[in-house]
Amino acid sequence: MSDKIPVTVLTGYLGAGKTTLLNRILSEPHGQKFAVIVNEFGEIGIDNDLVVGADEEVFEMNNGCICCTVRGDLIRIIDGLMRRKGKFDAIIVETTGLADPAPVAQTFFVDENVGQKAKLDAVVTVADAKYLKDRLRDAPEAKNQIAFADVILLNKTDLVSEPDLREVEARIRGINPYATLHRTQRCAIPLPEVLGRNAFDLDRILDIEPSFLEEGNGHDHHHDHDHGHDHDHDHDHDHGGLKHYHDEHMQSFSVRTDKPLDPDKFFPWIQNLVAQEGPKILRCKGILAFKNDPERFVFQGVHMILDGDHQRPWKDGEERLSRAVFIGRDMPEEMIREGFAGCVAKA
Repeated sequence: MSDKIPVTVLTGYLGAGKTTLLNRILSEPHGQKFAVIVNEFGEIGIDNDLVVGADEEVFEMNNGCICCTVRGDLIRIIDGLMRRKGKFDAIIVETTGLADPAPVAQTFFVDENVGQKAKLDAVVTVADAKYLKDRLRDAPEAKNQIAFADVILLNKTDLVSEPDLREVEARIRGINPYATLHRTQRCAIPLPEVLGRNAFDLDRILDIEPSFLEEGNGHDHHHDHDHGHDHDHDHDHDHGGLKHYHDEHMQSFSVRTDKPLDPDKFFPWIQNLVAQEGPKILRCKGILAFKNDPERFVFQGVHMILDGDHQRPWKDGEERLSRAVFIGRDMPEEMIREGFAGCVAKA
């Protein structure tokens, strides 16, 4: 696993600050080399002098939109990069502001060749604190980018009042309560908060998010990092009048049971679910306790694509709970809840 090249996908609506973040990543003295895949028509092309000066290589997708030809183009570029392995430590894919990150993420599960050599590390979404509310109203892509993210940078916080910021954060949480959320100005953030997150690594889905899927505390369980930094984090512990938003179209919910599951029921159920409802399910992930199985099973999905594996043995005294989270649009929540409950093994 460790010899796979990590890939970070940077996304965010036009003008939110993706290019600022990318330039920051490339110019900081971290000693790492990145290969960067960008879209031809971004809002601002990357400053090539900076990129070259930072000892990076930039590859452009040939028709601009990373979604339209994502499979062919991305696969071709990553394949070419892999032939020059050793010249860089990680790959960064910057999508256009209009792109849905799902097809990019799926490439790493769908294409065997790419999946063997590269692994998706995290989807990082940069959101504009001032304009996000408008974008969520008029641009479905902006919602997808929030829903799909592992890490969200709420950028340009200096342009917005504290009450407005809390309002925007509540809207973000209404769409995706599970991502790590940071407040930033000009995308200033310690790089370990956005690179090397291992958010898509099945082995670490839940180690990274220790309180992943805890019911009912979507506002304060995303502090999985060291508080020694001096940049602004999203501290919502004093829920001072914090509004809870539930987006009419985007949903996120979790299911859980302390009864062991029957794998012969669960696998056909989840496969059938994503086959039928996959377009509505942006992300799903979870940890499962199967009957008579000494190991935890973890799974994750992107639309219709599922990936899963045994993770590690259950520890002595560890509560064997099964829990999963679904993030998507217009999902049949009750049907999913009932289906999950129907996977419990006979006593």
